[in-house]
Amino acid sequence: MSLAVAAAAPASGPLVFGVPLKYVSLLVLTVQNSMLVLVMRYSRVASNVQFYASTAVLMSELAKFAVCLAIVARASASEHGRLSLRRIYADVLGGDCWKMLIPAGLYTIQNNLQYTAVSLLDAATFQVTYQLKILTTALCAVAMLGTQLSRARWVALVVLTAGVVLVQLPPTAANDNGPPDASFSLQFLGLLAVVIACVLSGLAGVYFEKVLKGSRKSLWTRNVQLSLFSTAPALLGVLAVDGQQIRHTGFFYGYSWWTCGAIACQALGGIVVALVVKYADNILKGFATSISIILSCLASIWLFDFHITPTFISGTALVIYATYMYSRQESALPKTPTFSTPIASRLLPFIWSLSSEFGSPASSRAIESPMHRLF
Repeated sequence: MSLAVAAAAPASGPLVFGVPLKYVSLLVLTVQNSMLVLVMRYSRVASNVQFYASTAVLMSELAKFAVCLAIVARASASEHGRLSLRRIYADVLGGDCWKMLIPAGLYTIQNNLQYTAVSLLDAATFQVTYQLKILTTALCAVAMLGTQLSRARWVALVVLTAGVVLVQLPPTAANDNGPPDASFSLQFLGLLAVVIACVLSGLAGVYFEKVLKGSRKSLWTRNVQLSLFSTAPALLGVLAVDGQQIRHTGFFYGYSWWTCGAIACQALGGIVVALVVKYADNILKGFATSISIILSCLASIWLFDFHITPTFISGTALVIYATYMYSRQESALPKTPTFSTPIASRLLPFIWSLSSEFGSPASSRAIESPMHRLF
């Protein structure tokens, strides 16, 4: 995506080749959400030679780090008239950069679980089921930040859960008394991987949004920190999970153009989400997510010979409706976070009290809803 973003009137926001950036970012997000699942799935089934998912996660973080660092360097040079590596170093690694260690580790595990899940589930089922991250992030926000959700949003979460359950139902009821089918066991493992990934996404999303909205550092600086600190756990995962095999076959064993495409889509996703968080609103994000679900399902029919059942159609419709209904509701998060639960009252105040010793003063801007990073 072009980085030539021109300044525009406050009413329309930044423009990219004459088009408002929020619409460009949402279009790219829709395509990226659809392509990521399809390309990841195809990269795992296109060949009998499987690449190591841990290496793909590491390469994705390195690619995202390089792109975000280039954006930070360009912005710094434009602001100060020249490029200063010392200034960039101080901005990225100074102050409260340590706060990004927690979401970096959580997102790295989540990305590895995505490859596991997409290897076990078909692309359409994975795409629909992964919308459970809306539920997990909402519950994390309520439990950790004291977020107040409207009745309509709670109804949307119930509808979302019901839709995911319908999607997971087998096409026909089992009419034999034999042992469980092997495909059912694989589907269960894939579902478990998705659920854990959604929980980690919720935890990391709430924490990341609080850091992002409570700091003077730019959005891109935070993404440089996030991708930089993600390389350490990603490298640890490479050594711990696939280190023995990599010593014999090599780091890029099993790589293809589809593997490179999956890495690019995953790296692009983090960058596009950053743009959407900054420029787009919840209704547009929910619409983009719904469109990507439909595109993934339609493409799965052609690419993977996916057979759509009535229960899958019903569940997908419920998920799409719940996503849109949830996103169109205004969040009722207080101006300042309220630590109303035992977990929040002990954990978050302790974490944030450390910033007075190691970090820079927090910005006086109001903290916005962590649900903005959902889509």
